[in-house]
Amino acid sequence: MNRVRTSQGIMAFLLITLTLLLSGCGEKPELKETFLEGKTMGTTYHIKYYDEQAQLSASQLQSQIDAVLKDVNQSMSTYIEDSEINTFNRLPANQVMPISEDFRAVISESIRLGESTKTLDVTMGPLIDLWGFGPDKKPTKRPSDEELVSMIKNIGLDKLTLTAQGLAKTVDGLELSFSATAKGYGIDKVAQLLESHNITNYMVEIGGELRIAGEKPNNKDWVIAIEQPDAQPGERKVHRILTPGTNGIATSGDYRIFYEMNGEIYTHLIDPTTGMPTKHDLVSVTVLHPSAMTADGLATALTVMGMDKAQAYAQEHDLPVYLIAKSKDGLITYSSPAFKPYL
Repeated sequence: MNRVRTSQGIMAFLLITLTLLLSGCGEKPELKETFLEGKTMGTTYHIKYYDEQAQLSASQLQSQIDAVLKDVNQSMSTYIEDSEINTFNRLPANQVMPISEDFRAVISESIRLGESTKTLDVTMGPLIDLWGFGPDKKPTKRPSDEELVSMIKNIGLDKLTLTAQGLAKTVDGLELSFSATAKGYGIDKVAQLLESHNITNYMVEIGGELRIAGEKPNNKDWVIAIEQPDAQPGERKVHRILTPGTNGIATSGDYRIFYEMNGEIYTHLIDPTTGMPTKHDLVSVTVLHPSAMTADGLATALTVMGMDKAQAYAQEHDLPVYLIAKSKDGLITYSSPAFKPYL
C-alpha cells in the first residue's frame, strides 16, 4: 500500500490455520460462524465472526467492509495517483490542505507515536527512496554520508503543521508514508463496522495484523501464534501461542526482508535519527493494544529501537510486548509484565 512495506504480518499464515483448527468444535447451535475474505491495501483480509441473530447477510456485510477499506485505501495509499496522501505529498510548502476524518486520525496518532518513541517517522518517504527500499525494489548502492545528512535535515515530524484547518509541511518535497499505521487503522474501521451491527465476537486480519474481540462459542478464547523467527527458509513454525483477549495485535520483524550489498546486510527498517537501516539483535516484536493502528505503529517503532531500548520503553509505558532477539547461543525472549497474562 505504502512506499515500503515492513514485515509486519509474519503471523498471517499461522493465524488463519490456528483459528480455523481451534474454533470448529463444540459450538452452540444458535451461533452462526461466518468467514469472509478479500483483497485490500495490496494484501488480503480475513474476517471471522460469530453472530446469534444476523442483522444482515454475509454478502451485505462484506459489501460494507469493502466500501470502508476502499475509502481508507483511497485516503492513504501511495499507489493510487489521486489518493489523499499523494495529493499532500505533491503539495508545496506552507500550503494547508483540508484532510478527511480518516486521514486526521492516522496522522494524529502517527505524530503522537513518533514524538513518544523517536523511532517512528511517517515523513521518511524520501529517505526510503534514497536507500532504494521503494515498492518491489532493493538497494543497489549505499547513500553517501553527505546525502544522508542532507536528507535528515529535510524530513521529520517537526516539519508538519496539523491544525483544525488541515495539514501543511514547512519544507518542499516532504512526503508521508503510512506503512506502519494505515493497515492497523483499516482493521480498526472494520471492527467498528462489525460492532455497529452488534457483532462482538470477531477476528479481523489484514496482512497479518489483527484485532480480536469477545470469544468463540462455549466461552473459548481466541488463540493466535507468534512465528518462530529462526525457522529455515520456506518453513513457518509456531514459536509461542497466546490468548490476546480483546485487543489489536501487531508483529514486526527484520528477519524476512533484508538485502546484502557489498558484503553488508541491510534491513528494510530505517532509524530516522541516523538515516541508516537498523543493525541490532532484535528480530521480532509483538504488541497488544486496544487499537490495531497503535499496535501496528508501536511494533515498527520498537523494532527500530533494538532489544534494550524496546524493553525499557515497554516497561516505562506499561505495554504488553513480546520481544525475540538473536544471540550466538540462540534466541532470547522477553515478555513485559503487561504481556505475561496473555501467554
